[in-house]
Amino acid sequence: MEYTKITADLLAQIKNIAGAENVFTDEDALANYAHDETEDLKFFPEVVVKPTNASEISVLLKFCNENHIPLTPRGGGTGLSGAALPIFGGILLSMERFKAIIDIDMESLQAIVEPGVITEEFINAVAEKGLLYPVDPSSKGSCFIGGNVAHGSGGPRVVKYGTIREYILNLEVVLPTGEIIWTGANTLKYASGYNLTQLMIGSEGTLGIVTKIVTKLIPRPQQSILMLASFAENEQACAAVSAIFRAGVTPSALEFMERKGVEWVVKYDGIRFELKDGVNAFLLIEFDGDDMDNIFKDCEKVNLVLEGFGCTDVLFADTAQQKEELWRMRRTMAESVKSNSVYKEEDTVVPRAALPKLIQGIKEIGSRYGFESVCYGHAGDGNLHINIIKAGMSDEDWQNRLKDGIIEIFQLTAALGGTISGEHGIGLVQKEFMSIKYSEVNLNLMRGIKKVFDPKAILNPGKIF
Repeated sequence: MEYTKITADLLAQIKNIAGAENVFTDEDALANYAHDETEDLKFFPEVVVKPTNASEISVLLKFCNENHIPLTPRGGGTGLSGAALPIFGGILLSMERFKAIIDIDMESLQAIVEPGVITEEFINAVAEKGLLYPVDPSSKGSCFIGGNVAHGSGGPRVVKYGTIREYILNLEVVLPTGEIIWTGANTLKYASGYNLTQLMIGSEGTLGIVTKIVTKLIPRPQQSILMLASFAENEQACAAVSAIFRAGVTPSALEFMERKGVEWVVKYDGIRFELKDGVNAFLLIEFDGDDMDNIFKDCEKVNLVLEGFGCTDVLFADTAQQKEELWRMRRTMAESVKSNSVYKEEDTVVPRAALPKLIQGIKEIGSRYGFESVCYGHAGDGNLHINIIKAGMSDEDWQNRLKDGIIEIFQLTAALGGTISGEHGIGLVQKEFMSIKYSEVNLNLMRGIKKVFDPKAILNPGKIF
């Protein structure tokens, strides 16, 4: 697709719209926004713009639409699918100055925030008022809530509380043609035509730019228990997951970790943790609530289930520090893997009862193609992150045969009733695999929606399809 290159005259108009102090063309700025956390990909924008209000974005999008200039929105830059990469150059629109928590409504249990608010800062702000915003991806300390909306983010506590889709009530959005709309209403129910709020969630900045977010909040649980269960085999740990729910209990988090991932975290992060011989998989299980007696009863039920699946040991985190160290072990796993080897990360999700077949299949595919893998993720909702490790694979095979192995992993995932991304999104790096899960009819419906919102394809072009 051909887009207009930004000339000196066009750059002057951009500075007039956003203010010269908010427009950057120096080499360092362009380099800083040429990448996110997706492997080692780099695409340089021609201009970086850091707007401060929705009106500026509105005028800028009208300008881009009239002049056929591509514009790529960006949040915290923590994405893993390349959705924030300006692959056609043009304007990189950073939302980092939209960082206000506008209101926390204690009566309605709602909040209004701007998209540049760091997720953990928002979680802490509502926690101080005794409330809970449970969407907490691993990158919560640096990702923006706007990016979470754009990718339909989850995190460990999805299993009990649901994804971000359960907590977004309404959005202020600037459309690619410049109009500013609210997508819905600040209500818990919505049955008034198509739900544009839900359509925007997970759309990866291809349909509009979110400038205000209305979230639902809930009372914050006062107590929690965290336990780490050890298993000899991956399949045993994964099989125990669905059995826990069949026993009638719902953990607030249920995470799976492979031994290799834990080994690398211990080495990378310096966490003091004894890895016993014969232990090759772990489940990190959390229960929360306000009644410790009920929490202990749930833990007892889970213990019985774990025994039936060959659990060799259960460690209870007795102190806040122990809890923090166990959670740090899980949350830093991606960084640890990245620091150890050339890798690619895939984000699969299946019905949780299918997890044993998925992980067994991943290992079999890896054996045939010559790559290793480190798997971990949100087992409670069937979401498994697969870190494919180059290991002894030749450079030629890594470049030419690996893709076939990834296709087989996604085909297996689809055959098990799953899909190719649970929370990382499609963006740039996964779009070529969409046909594994979706028919041309499905994809044409999605393309049609994109065309209605963005007839000239100037907003985050080249993503998803």
